[in-house]
Amino acid sequence: MLACALPWTWLFACILALLSSTRAAKLGRRDLNKLSSSAIAALVSSPDPVRSVDPTDPSSHLSKILIPRPPDTENNTIVKDYLVSTLKDLNWHVEEDTFTDTTPYGEKRFTNVIATKDPSAPRRVIVAAHFDSKFFSTYPQSQFVGASDSAAPCAFMLDLAEALDPLLNLRQQRLEDGLEDDEDIAETTLQLVFFDGEEAFKEWTHTDSIYGARHLAKKWSSTYIQPYTKRRLLPFMDTELDTIEDFILLDLLGAPNPLIRSSFLETAWLFDAMASAERRLGESGAFSYNQQTSAGWKSFFVPRRGNFNGFGIEDDHLPFLHLGVSILHVIASPFPSVWHTIKDDATALDVPTMRRWNLILRVLMSEYLGLRPDLLRSRDSMTAHLDRSVDDLNPDTLFYTNSTY
Repeated sequence: MLACALPWTWLFACILALLSSTRAAKLGRRDLNKLSSSAIAALVSSPDPVRSVDPTDPSSHLSKILIPRPPDTENNTIVKDYLVSTLKDLNWHVEEDTFTDTTPYGEKRFTNVIATKDPSAPRRVIVAAHFDSKFFSTYPQSQFVGASDSAAPCAFMLDLAEALDPLLNLRQQRLEDGLEDDEDIAETTLQLVFFDGEEAFKEWTHTDSIYGARHLAKKWSSTYIQPYTKRRLLPFMDTELDTIEDFILLDLLGAPNPLIRSSFLETAWLFDAMASAERRLGESGAFSYNQQTSAGWKSFFVPRRGNFNGFGIEDDHLPFLHLGVSILHVIASPFPSVWHTIKDDATALDVPTMRRWNLILRVLMSEYLGLRPDLLRSRDSMTAHLDRSVDDLNPDTLFYTNSTY
């Protein structure tokens, strides 16, 4: 990604905002129902929000991603395969979008990973990050692992999939059983996109950057929707791009004390919803961790006060923005001090900060998708109670009772 704040780019960005609002207005802003305190508590407790981002655990998602992984390398394929296998294990639909493009070092092979909970759903909300690391030609920079850029955000996304998968299953079951009356919300699925080739190989230009995002935006803008049996098409939906409600891009996250700013007026409501999720988590005491209390916590989010930052940071969202997709760009600004240095490794990350990001995303996306973590927790508690009741029965009594019949 590249910081950019020239006056002419601000004017151009304003024009783009007017153009993009037409498409976004077709789907509209979603009214979110805030989770109860018990529902938030359920999201905080299970699954363990540290398990996926623990850099000391070699089996954590973060550790599996935290290796040098420039595009078209063996390590890049290892990470890509890990993303694919993890999401397939959840029984998500996973697509590997492979293509070649010209770089300053010749033709390179790239693969975007696209994981969708329900590919037949008529609409989707996307959470995305890039999984490649920046290419450096000389040692030791060639060992750059991009911990905040963007190994940690990718780990957050895997945590989100694992945390929300049973809740999405429960939502679908309740809908089929006639227990949910808001069919409109149930028609929106969660899609995770892991971009390859976000980083420039040499200097950031319009052709040497965001290879995967440019390819996928163009592909989706010209891919007409297939008439899936379950998919209810709205009149204005023509291409895959039209089915995107909102596109949430994560980048440069995981280091302590990030500052997150609202970039686009049309997603100011979603920025506020994310800040609200953080506030309610903090007030509930959820940020207490490892003998640290949540008292005195400071928000990651800079109050909007009616302002936005003028589209100042170029990133994977740009090709989608130019095609009218509604964007929420969640990126630390200013960038972490270790940005594009060999020091952007595990030592640059802060576990309580990453844990907080996992919780914020769980709450935000649960509210966005109309999920009910409190119901799942109640069902699991009842199942555990029944299991304990059976275990507590006296085997001799069981034998005697059965032998009388």
